[in-house]
Amino acid sequence: MITLYGIKNCDTIKKARRCLEQQALAYQFHDYRIDGLDAELLARFAAELDWKNLLNTRGTTWRKLADSDKAEINETRALALMLEQPALIKRPVLQHNEQLLLGFDEQAYLALSASSEK
Repeated sequence: MITLYGIKNCDTIKKARRCLEQQALAYQFHDYRIDGLDAELLARFAAELDWKNLLNTRGTTWRKLADSDKAEINETRALALMLEQPALIKRPVLQHNEQLLLGFDEQAYLALSASSEK
């Protein structure tokens, strides 16, 4: 089973969903804003993907943070901020079985399609 985590109005999420649908891959979409985000799931993402990779420092939400929130950021503070504001999480996070993929990579998504045909 595939679960795609993100925020529905994100353009990258839209690309990822379109790719999965074009490959006829069944998936469940988990919208952080609607379905929520708990500390346990976020900690798993951070442990497997590295919190530095997970933290989206290129988006508007990061830029709007107070300088004091961005200064000397560490894992504990980053996870707290991501829990408060899930838009700070790089998108999408795709879970296929026990494997996690961060960001949209069309080739990796196509490989999922090929592996599920076997």
